[in-house]
Amino acid sequence: MQPQQACDLTAKKCVPCEGGVPKYSAAAAEAQVAALPGWRLTHDATRIRRDWRFRNFRECVKFFNNVAALAEREQHHPDLHLEGYRNAWVEIFTHAIGGLSENDFILAAKIDAIAP
Repeated sequence: MQPQQACDLTAKKCVPCEGGVPKYSAAAAEAQVAALPGWRLTHDATRIRRDWRFRNFRECVKFFNNVAALAEREQHHPDLHLEGYRNAWVEIFTHAIGGLSENDFILAAKIDAIAP
């Protein structure tokens, strides 16, 4: 699996996954996440995460609403976390396979494109 650039990922659409798709190996995940600045691997390279700090609560919630709309369009739903009133992070993985798939990196690149 060759790592893809963010612009290549944003041109793709998430494909429904009910399992049966091989998960990225730790090495492949490391190579791919390197092409998405700000994202990092978590949970033994089975998830990706990015953190943001917003000016206020309203900005954070607006961002989450935009991510939610994107997730619905892509039919791939990340875990959204709000801590305090302006610290947010998004964690993505493919639940059906318990690890990372191309969909996760597509969604991450698309979130970056709408992030402030």
